[in-house]
Amino acid sequence: MNTRKPTLAVVGATGAVGSVMLQILSQRQDVWGEIRLVASARSAGKVLQVRGEDVVVQELTAEVFDGVDVAMFDVPDEVSAQWAPVAVERGAVAVDNSGAFRMDPEVPLVVPEVNPAQVRNRPKGIISNPNCTTLTMMDALGALHAGWGLKELVVASYQAASGAGQPGVDRLYDELEVVAGHREVGQHTGDVRASVADKLGDDSPFPAPLALNVVPWAGSLKDGGWSSEELKVRNESRKILGIPDLKVSATCVRVPVVTTHSLAVHAVFEKPLTVDAARQALIEAPSVVVLDDPEAGEWPTPADVVGTDPTWVGRLRQALDFPNTIDLFVCGDNLRKGAALNTAQIAELVAAELTAG
Repeated sequence: MNTRKPTLAVVGATGAVGSVMLQILSQRQDVWGEIRLVASARSAGKVLQVRGEDVVVQELTAEVFDGVDVAMFDVPDEVSAQWAPVAVERGAVAVDNSGAFRMDPEVPLVVPEVNPAQVRNRPKGIISNPNCTTLTMMDALGALHAGWGLKELVVASYQAASGAGQPGVDRLYDELEVVAGHREVGQHTGDVRASVADKLGDDSPFPAPLALNVVPWAGSLKDGGWSSEELKVRNESRKILGIPDLKVSATCVRVPVVTTHSLAVHAVFEKPLTVDAARQALIEAPSVVVLDDPEAGEWPTPADVVGTDPTWVGRLRQALDFPNTIDLFVCGDNLRKGAALNTAQIAELVAAELTAG
């Protein structure tokens, strides 16, 4: 057994997900030796705290990966595509939170509660972290699939502004300031759009105002009118669960929530199941919390679960007109389990493997 704790590099340490990552590394069991914080040249030299220690941010270069065992990437796709292979060349296992490698057949797409064994199946030395929307429901669906065999999935997502990064959060707060205190706004065609554009202009991460509104779009346009986010839900669910022919239809909607994605899930199974059996399986699942008491008005909402790590599940129902089908509502913090936490969990699996070796 190797007694040396592995060295970790956090690439993108100054970004929105990177900042959450530093919190998570400070809160979880400490399996790491040195932790190097890495970012672009403009952020190099900043001092950040992790594990209660001040650490100077280093510039992203090839040499920064020398002696690194695991490199976590919380950066845009194009940065990961360039630098994750460099980290591997320098001897590190790369754990990537971007979309650069998710559908590469030689890169495992891992949710530790669902398919942890795939961590070792990394011929390119890279392990990918799923999209935050997919991750929000995956712990729950993994538990149900294990018992009854998932075969069809219809999902409507309600995605927070932070899914569009810090610019999305800033834009939502700015829009809310514009409409706050004006009770007449939102009652006439186009008045929200006009008010927001007049004060803030049209340069927005969102194609329509988010304040007092919902926007049925997240991601970029793909063939057939689908968005990239919707296709990610389909493709990534198939890969994580190991169901290549899983029937999936998703509609992704942006809502005026700062952080925490929600999904309304309609899940069809091969075997008959009851709500009580499904509820028990979810209660027993790791990282899932069931909050489901409609009589008391208790179910998960983004405002109530933001900042927490579990997948929260409520509104469990047997679909009235569809056999072997459960409807449920799921919430999960898109910056924690939806991004940083899952990446950290994958990295910890690799650390355990390296230590055992």
